[in-house]
Amino acid sequence: MEIQRFETKQRMSRAVIHNNTVYLCGQVAKDANADMAEQTRTTLEKIDELLASVGTDKTRLLSVTIYVNDMAQFQEMNAVWDAWVPEGLAPARACVQAQMARPELRVEMSVVAAV
Repeated sequence: MEIQRFETKQRMSRAVIHNNTVYLCGQVAKDANADMAEQTRTTLEKIDELLASVGTDKTRLLSVTIYVNDMAQFQEMNAVWDAWVPEGLAPARACVQAQMARPELRVEMSVVAAV
């Protein structure tokens, strides 16, 4: 089976497709200085854009792993997430607290979707 890589650099590809499944690299907010709700919103916008660029969308999500820097902000992130996920099409999901690569980042998401 062929493997397709998109926007590949030395360290990673932004997306990889194999067997009609797309794997996105971790997505973070457009503005790392925004609050949790805005960081979540813009992270989800980036996911929408990247999925569209490889021919799929959020209705075909299989799995999402969410990393938050502080579980005290879990509900704020979830409020934005719940409004974004299409009803009845929620993916398998995990959410963990993690130290981010940059301290101002509050949320990062890793996505797997069908193409």
